[in-house]
Amino acid sequence: MSQKVIILGIESSCDDTSVAISANCMLLSNVVANQEVHKQYGGVVPELASRSHQINIIPVLSQAIKEAGVCVTDIQAVAFTNGPGLLGSLMVGASFAKGISLALNIPLIEINHLQGHILSHFIQESNEEYDIPEFPHLSLVISGGHTQIIQVNDPYNFQILGTTIDDAAGEAFDKAAKLLGFGYPGGPIIDQWASKGDPYKFHFPKPVVSGINFSFSGLKTSLLYFLKDQLNKDKDFIINNLADICASYQRTIVEILIEKIIKATEQTKIKTITLCGGVSANSEVRKQFAKLSESGIKVFLPKIKFTTDNAAMIAIAGYFKYLNKQFSALDVNPYAKIKI
Repeated sequence: MSQKVIILGIESSCDDTSVAISANCMLLSNVVANQEVHKQYGGVVPELASRSHQINIIPVLSQAIKEAGVCVTDIQAVAFTNGPGLLGSLMVGASFAKGISLALNIPLIEINHLQGHILSHFIQESNEEYDIPEFPHLSLVISGGHTQIIQVNDPYNFQILGTTIDDAAGEAFDKAAKLLGFGYPGGPIIDQWASKGDPYKFHFPKPVVSGINFSFSGLKTSLLYFLKDQLNKDKDFIINNLADICASYQRTIVEILIEKIIKATEQTKIKTITLCGGVSANSEVRKQFAKLSESGIKVFLPKIKFTTDNAAMIAIAGYFKYLNKQFSALDVNPYAKIKI
């Protein structure tokens, strides 16, 4: 058996401070500190997020090392998220990673946040045999900021086949949640209400977008005008039909995602797909994509705990880059926007 490579991963792209430690593909620890402060503002406040990262990162690192049962000197490389994300938040993680790299004289590895999500399917948590995606495969990245279909040829080669031309799927959920009077984040609340409703009670038009690109802005607008029209007739319409509205709106988003990924499999002849990102935790998304196996498509759904931002995915991506000796210089800078 090859020697174990101990990787320290740091994730700070948005409002979750996370540190993980892995040995090859085996996850030893994954600690996440959430920031509750943003709920009262209905969304993430960048300045508050970066300040919270500065407060959280040392305790999170300490806990991750303790849970992993390793010494600081055992760490052989430090991987960090260099984008995309909130620049102030990214700078905290990047600066901390550089400090560790200097102090321990170990390689520094920059990781694209989206590549981390995609490679989260290769994280192991026990010595049991894991069914992992073969290469090449298609990855559907669905989150609050991204909706993309990416062809993954190997751990280092990613090709964007389709992307959203406006809003992301998660954004469509959160904007709808605001219209319905829900708090932040609204996507999970819509999911909860949808489980009690009739997904075919109301019809929302699907945008016509060529190829395998996405568009969700028009869907959100159609919901806005639909609610306005109905409220003019019945001021209690939302209250009386909340579950059915959520179920119908959610069904429409899921159908759009399904239709596009099927088109992508037909276009590429690749029959293995993975899902990743926050929206892949949605119960209807998981249910309907699981059914694709009936049509000969092999589907990999991520563990719920790896759908949101976490350092475990940064550590696993760092491990692959370590094997390929893709190290970064200390003058590397994080970027709010960066291509995969």
